[in-house]
Amino acid sequence: MPPSKTRVASPTEKFFVLVAVCCAAAAMPLTFTGPAVALPAISRTLGGSPIALNWVTNAFMLTFGSSLMAAGALADSFGRRRVFLAGVACFALFSAGLAFAGNIVWFDILRALQGLGAAAAFSGGMASLAQEFDGAARMRAFSIVGSSFGIGLAFGPIASGLMIDAFGWPSIFLLVVGLAILSLALSAYFLRESRDPEAAGLDWAGALTFTLALTLFTYGVLRAPETGWSDLLVVALLAGAAILFLAFGIIERVVKRPMLDLSLFRYPRFVGVQLLAAAPAYAFVVLLILLPVRFVGIEGMSEIGAGRMMVALSAPLLILPIVAGFLTRWFSPATICGTGLLVSAAGLFWLSHFTTGSAPSALIGPLLTIGVGISLPWGLMDGLAVSVVPKERAGMATGIFSTTRVAGEGVALAVVSAILSAFIQSRLGTAAGEHASAAAQRLVTGDVVAAASSVPAIGHDALILGYGNAFSALLWLLTAITVITAIVVFSFLGRGSSDAQADETAPLMEEEEALCVSKA
Repeated sequence: MPPSKTRVASPTEKFFVLVAVCCAAAAMPLTFTGPAVALPAISRTLGGSPIALNWVTNAFMLTFGSSLMAAGALADSFGRRRVFLAGVACFALFSAGLAFAGNIVWFDILRALQGLGAAAAFSGGMASLAQEFDGAARMRAFSIVGSSFGIGLAFGPIASGLMIDAFGWPSIFLLVVGLAILSLALSAYFLRESRDPEAAGLDWAGALTFTLALTLFTYGVLRAPETGWSDLLVVALLAGAAILFLAFGIIERVVKRPMLDLSLFRYPRFVGVQLLAAAPAYAFVVLLILLPVRFVGIEGMSEIGAGRMMVALSAPLLILPIVAGFLTRWFSPATICGTGLLVSAAGLFWLSHFTTGSAPSALIGPLLTIGVGISLPWGLMDGLAVSVVPKERAGMATGIFSTTRVAGEGVALAVVSAILSAFIQSRLGTAAGEHASAAAQRLVTGDVVAAASSVPAIGHDALILGYGNAFSALLWLLTAITVITAIVVFSFLGRGSSDAQADETAPLMEEEEALCVSKA
């Protein structure tokens, strides 16, 4: 296929390319909001230990996050269109396979493969958009993609609840497959090929060490609540992860064309963008997983009821990312993003005052506040990410930023689940005895019946109360993390105006190119 530089795409072609990427973007949130709502039903059908059930979400997020940088490098080297089409096709295939999984092991394996397809689709699609749009149009395009994510997040829980109630949990993957097929058809016809002419192929050593390090760390954190942090296997997993992360850093310093250019971390603005990418993990994404489990498994809501509650959290993502894009005409992205994080922190603190058993209507206010706050940076983050590197390295920039965001989400979910388990265990006290850990793990997955059978000396109401107090303590911790992140974003990204930030981009790119030349 001829390179993209031979002709300029028409407005119609650009529109349908954007629609294709938006369809894929809307399908991806459904792959973790849907299984979160369905987790109690999946557990009843497929069984599985608490660790196996945690992998229902973590397997997808782990492979998605750990392979994004590699997928971005592949897109730069072998073509963004080719990688996008292959990724969407695999994403659709493995999503369909999940509906027919016969046990929890196969389900988790297919979730991991689904994450690989999502990574290729995301990296190829976002890098293609960076080639098709320039300047303010690029920022608006990324804002629209952010709103597409919002559509998946807003309607995913309620759509999943309705489909589970009517047809069973396997049906939740049909909508995902439909969106993926539509994206595949549009992109196959309208998307033009583009690549980085200076790309030197995939950094296989870096990709392997990074993926293994992230896998060992996630597995260690998930295993620790069940066996204890002093367990030899847990210690070995975490030590192995640390060694592999160190090896990854060394590899990226010596290879000619690394998938992660460590020299970029010398620039405060680039560091600020990466911290901004990780912020929604703790302020928002973990709630997309933990709250449906709480509503359905702990409080006994129906899947439809839980879906309605989650709409309050994610509905602002339908509109506000686009609004944030227009607000950049008057306010700097740093001001918009930092303010949004502070609003989210206020919502988290507000939500912490409502324990289990509170009236559902009382939770709408804090859930909306969290959603409004996180929506402001949501539509700006991707545009900021690609603005700090040359256009030809758009795949690398998207890969680094998206890896930080998605891998951060997977790590955050594993860490937050472990912290919640520890908080529950401490709330159950000595009455739970040696089975407190097992009961806490079951409560984290929403299985009250199994938790009660583990500690018969503790009544059902006491278990629910312990869970509620632990959840409130967790929200206080997330509030503090979000406030600290907002302060750092203000400090690292803030220049007082969007014009000042734009002025900084050009010398940053020139200096980075000079560094690359000197290393070569």
